[in-house]
Amino acid sequence: MIETPVAFFIFKRPALTRTAFNAIRQVKPKTLLIVADGPRSREEKLSCDEARDIINDIDWDCELKTNFADTNLGCRNRVASGLDWVFSQVEEAIILEDDCLPAPDFFSFCEEMLKHYRHDDRVMMVDGSRIDDGIPKEHSYYFSKYAGIWGWASWKRAWKCYDVSMKNWPGVRNSLEFRALFDDVYEQLFWRDIFDKTFDGKIDTWDYQLIYALMLNKGLSVTPNVNLVQNIGFGQGATHTTSPTPLANLPMGVMREIKHPPNVVSNQESDRYVFDHYYGGNRLRYSLKGKLQAWFLRKNKACKSRD
Repeated sequence: MIETPVAFFIFKRPALTRTAFNAIRQVKPKTLLIVADGPRSREEKLSCDEARDIINDIDWDCELKTNFADTNLGCRNRVASGLDWVFSQVEEAIILEDDCLPAPDFFSFCEEMLKHYRHDDRVMMVDGSRIDDGIPKEHSYYFSKYAGIWGWASWKRAWKCYDVSMKNWPGVRNSLEFRALFDDVYEQLFWRDIFDKTFDGKIDTWDYQLIYALMLNKGLSVTPNVNLVQNIGFGQGATHTTSPTPLANLPMGVMREIKHPPNVVSNQESDRYVFDHYYGGNRLRYSLKGKLQAWFLRKNKACKSRD
């Protein structure tokens, strides 16, 4: 039985919900918080109700807390409001969505990292997945400036930095503070565009705002040296991850004795790989549009420097 509260986010895929729940059941968390979005139609209500029936499969002694929406709030508002509720209930939590299957060691890894960095404001979250294609690392985990959400953990003190509306983005967008976050002009271009669209409501998501919070607060994410979570939800029925991808069903590893790195700094090699291969930095870097945008950005920066 793990001491750390587990927050489980579900919607309308009862088969996936049961698969992920069975992994949670193996570790028997003392506190289980379940967050559910509401249906978008009468037909969808049946699937939502079936997913919510998972509470009847709790066969261990735990404190159960539920936050079930009566109507559909959408990905952005349901996850964000659900996490607001989670961190109003507990000081720290391990967070899973219904399409994320954790390895057994995921929970103990998160619990250990939450304890180890509980009072270190430089560290804002713990990631369960590794997608940097096995770039060799010396220790059990490393630090990244990117937030992975396929099974993760965090503290109330870090979640306080999160704002789903990104209300300060217009003032940050063209600031020296924002430009200073990036050594790579293409990375700056990419995230400025993403944050523009997120702020304008053109992307129905909550996780870009989490990356924004990490970047703005110069926060880091603990990332395991082996992958500890599989995303099993790609394809039919998914909200966003509908297309095939090499990131689906990544093999999972084992995390036993933990060897801590000596310095709390981001691994730039891994961050570059994640940007280029996961967020599409390579496509931007070698496209004509990207090259033109980068040229104008550099020219504008040079002009402002002379001023």
